[in-house]
Amino acid sequence: MTGSPFASRRDFLQLTSVAAIGLGLAGCQAAGPPSEISGRGSAMRPLRACFSNAGLQSTWCALGKKTAELWGRLLNVEVEWLDGEFDPEKQRNKVDAIVHRDWDFCCFQAVQIDSLAEPVKRLKERGIPVISMDTLLVSMDRMRETGVWCEVTPDHVNMAEMAVGYMMRQIGGRGRVIHIGGLSAHSGAQGRKEGFEKVVAAYPDVQVVGGGVRWCDWKKEKARDTFESLLQQETEPIAGAFFHSDDMALACTDAIKGTIHKDMVIVAVDGQRDGLDAVKNGVLAATSVNPVCLIHRMALIVGQFIARNHETMEQVPLEIITPGPLVTRDNPRVLEAMYYLADEAHCLV
Repeated sequence: MTGSPFASRRDFLQLTSVAAIGLGLAGCQAAGPPSEISGRGSAMRPLRACFSNAGLQSTWCALGKKTAELWGRLLNVEVEWLDGEFDPEKQRNKVDAIVHRDWDFCCFQAVQIDSLAEPVKRLKERGIPVISMDTLLVSMDRMRETGVWCEVTPDHVNMAEMAVGYMMRQIGGRGRVIHIGGLSAHSGAQGRKEGFEKVVAAYPDVQVVGGGVRWCDWKKEKARDTFESLLQQETEPIAGAFFHSDDMALACTDAIKGTIHKDMVIVAVDGQRDGLDAVKNGVLAATSVNPVCLIHRMALIVGQFIARNHETMEQVPLEIITPGPLVTRDNPRVLEAMYYLADEAHCLV
């Protein structure tokens, strides 16, 4: 998949058809009797769900919250939010504090893998389904025994392969590149690192500045300081840079202005409003869409079906992969579509 820009009509239609599922469901909820939706006569029963993601300082996480709240209103699910604050201990303490309360289901994106395992076990003991979003709560082989019913996630490896593959084509497969990572204990960041390294391994004339990924914990200030430090070590132009998030990338783009690195090809992951604007304006060469709206919406939809249909863990898939395109200026139709799909008034992809 390294060379695929997700630009074909087939792939684009796949993305928009997945988005349309939510629209169709919302329409059915508004117009059809409950028996047409769940077959069990309880589709519009009000539900309560607890959500948490890594940290609302991130534009990605903030849009995830808006998505869950928007679709919660459409599907009659009251959503209570716990901000992870990019701190595994703070997130753990907040989740610990709600496990005794009554929920129809919970959806969590852990700051780091295993940090929420114990409270999830307690929720399991109380019969409350838990869905993980974007990053693993625990390893896949331990999900069900811990109490995680389903993982709703993008293909993190492929997202990196798409962005880094595009960068390699733009720099001619040679030169020095920078790799700025998220949080090392985040399974999604681990997947993006794997994708980066798989692509770079095919280009013997490419060297990674500093010898490998520099973990910056999703923090813009840390990313900027690290990036500037790497720039200062180089006396020749750096060809490209890959960032695990648009937020970190956009915190660093000003640093190359007026320097020997001004033509650096910068690519990233997330593909929401700020990243789309940056691609449109030529600040970023590309961004792979980590479909935050689709992930949070899908988790909520799956959770409400589990609750309303009284589904068992065995009836629910262990993993649901959410697709996302590569956005570049070369494909304006995908860029235009993503502006609509990721708009917070719609929260589709």
